[in-house]
Amino acid sequence: MPGRDDQEAKVEGWPAALAAFPLGQWIADARRVYARGDMDKNRVQQLEKLGMVWSHFDVAWEEGLAAARGWAEENGHLLAPLDATYQGYRVGIWLKNARAAARKAAEIEQRRAEGLPVESAAGALSQERREQLEDIDPSWCPAWPVEWQRAFHLVRLHLEAGGTLPMEPGTVMHQGEDLGRWVRSVRLGWDKLTGVQQWMCENILRIEPAAQDEKPRPRRTQADKWAMNYAAAKQYYEREGHLRVPRKHIERVDGENQEKRELRLGAWISNQRSRAATLTPERIAQLSRIGMRWA
Repeated sequence: MPGRDDQEAKVEGWPAALAAFPLGQWIADARRVYARGDMDKNRVQQLEKLGMVWSHFDVAWEEGLAAARGWAEENGHLLAPLDATYQGYRVGIWLKNARAAARKAAEIEQRRAEGLPVESAAGALSQERREQLEDIDPSWCPAWPVEWQRAFHLVRLHLEAGGTLPMEPGTVMHQGEDLGRWVRSVRLGWDKLTGVQQWMCENILRIEPAAQDEKPRPRRTQADKWAMNYAAAKQYYEREGHLRVPRKHIERVDGENQEKRELRLGAWISNQRSRAATLTPERIAQLSRIGMRWA
């Protein structure tokens, strides 16, 4: 009579002689032989007919590439935000990792061009894979933030569809992007763009940099505020002959464009007196020259 082990092997569909065969190790060995290029073609074909996966990394890449291609077909570009998904696949994360791999490959290429040593090319995107993504969208991996490139692309699509250039925030929303806000940020931050970005905006989208009178006034620094209050204190001293300023006194001084500014000079003088230990010697000397009483 057949033994217990023979019966179990038969139920599972395995010949009894193979019941304890180390299949996992055998497949791992086969993959190593294949990777070296030493496997006979007939054996390669036999294994591939059984669905052999030569590299799990290759399978993962193909899955991500398929998701990226599907997402791009739905959205018209491959500049997906980080939280983007396609049929449950986190394509935004996958693309972020692919861009990091592409940047590493570019760094390695640059080091080699400069004759510098390259410790390892692990994790760098191959030229073949980069071309696969460029076939989907040539702008998939810009030299600047992908968020900027995505907004640029969406504004271009909006214009190509017959729309006008949105100039104010909230006027045009597309794929979750406020295109008017982006256009305004480009115009106000023109000098911070690269030459290529400026050319793209000017020649493709017809965006012009903001005029000087459109730019918001720069925020005053603490040094600017101190200088203005000191000017008010000096004005008070020249008029009154002393710096015994009442706590609630408001001093009016000339601001930008001849505007009058009201400064709480009394409170400022009191604060300078209480903070004397933290003031620089230069500021103490300035205030002392116009009659500051420190005690």
